[in-house]
Amino acid sequence: MAKNESKRSDADRPTLPIHGAQRLPSVDVDSYSLELEDETGYAGDKANKGAFVRILDEIRKSLRESGDDPLGSKPSRQISRKKLGEMLVKGDPEAGALVQSAVEDFAQQFQAVIRRFLKLKSWQGTECIVVGGGFRASRIGELAIARTGIILKTEGVDVGLQLLKSDPDEAALIGTAHLLPAWMIEGHDAILAADIGGTNIRAGIVELNLSKAKDLSKARVPELKHWCHQEEQELKRDAAVERLAQMLIELLREAKDKVHFAPVIGLGCPGVIAEDGAIKRGAHNLPGNWESETFNLPRAIKALVPRIGEHETNVVMHNDAVVQGLSEVPHMREHEHWGILTIGTGLGNARFSNRHRSKDKR
Repeated sequence: MAKNESKRSDADRPTLPIHGAQRLPSVDVDSYSLELEDETGYAGDKANKGAFVRILDEIRKSLRESGDDPLGSKPSRQISRKKLGEMLVKGDPEAGALVQSAVEDFAQQFQAVIRRFLKLKSWQGTECIVVGGGFRASRIGELAIARTGIILKTEGVDVGLQLLKSDPDEAALIGTAHLLPAWMIEGHDAILAADIGGTNIRAGIVELNLSKAKDLSKARVPELKHWCHQEEQELKRDAAVERLAQMLIELLREAKDKVHFAPVIGLGCPGVIAEDGAIKRGAHNLPGNWESETFNLPRAIKALVPRIGEHETNVVMHNDAVVQGLSEVPHMREHEHWGILTIGTGLGNARFSNRHRSKDKR
């Protein structure tokens, strides 16, 4: 079963920039932030970056019973994905084979999770799935995703699997521009955006480049600030929000008189997002209680960054997987129904239906 499987919005619902909207300028969000459960727990826990580490640990544990672990004594969680990727192409063959085994086992688990999603009512008819998240940014992740796609093809599962085209850090910001109707960004150079994750918080400038492509396919992130909040001990929620606001203010200050900003801040955040900006469920990996009835992230950010240039700030927020998926909108014109899975601290998910498929139309 999947908790909170949402219905598609009515055709006459307005495309105004509201938090957690189901109807957006280019797509309908059929569902997002679904929690798949089976007899062993949440299926998504079998296909996040922690799952890969657990798989690697299990293989190493078996090898240690015979006294031979080619990766040595260093805990798996402390070995970078870059280092693991290097082991596949050079160095000790046994170490490379161990890592390859973990990639294979992860791919088997991931394809089983994808099959579960495809059985859901809101995911039926999905033609293509984009895979993003921090795990996708590593060579290990790319190989595991590619192997998953091969398994699905050989077993006759009729769905395309492809990597997120943009760097995941940038995609998580670029996608916020797709939350906005054309009239909000027309005539402007850029918007501010932020991505709140279970490990990192990122803020950046999204350069729209509308003169080159009205469909935002040329949007890019020329400036990005990154903060690994997970390294902070006993970090309070309000302190994290204040730090995020300071990152946004610094971006504005550094770009002063150089960039004509639309008075908008786009936010991506884990969880189910209510129309008033409250986070209803799914923010448990963030520091402190972000689901409190007395806390509203968009209002908090607006209070700390009240104006952009001469205008009052507008803040628009959606689920982080939805936002990352929206960065792919210009590249999904040939599909009617498509989805995204983001492999990070958790397994983010969203399914979309294109509202129209004509070139450069928003």
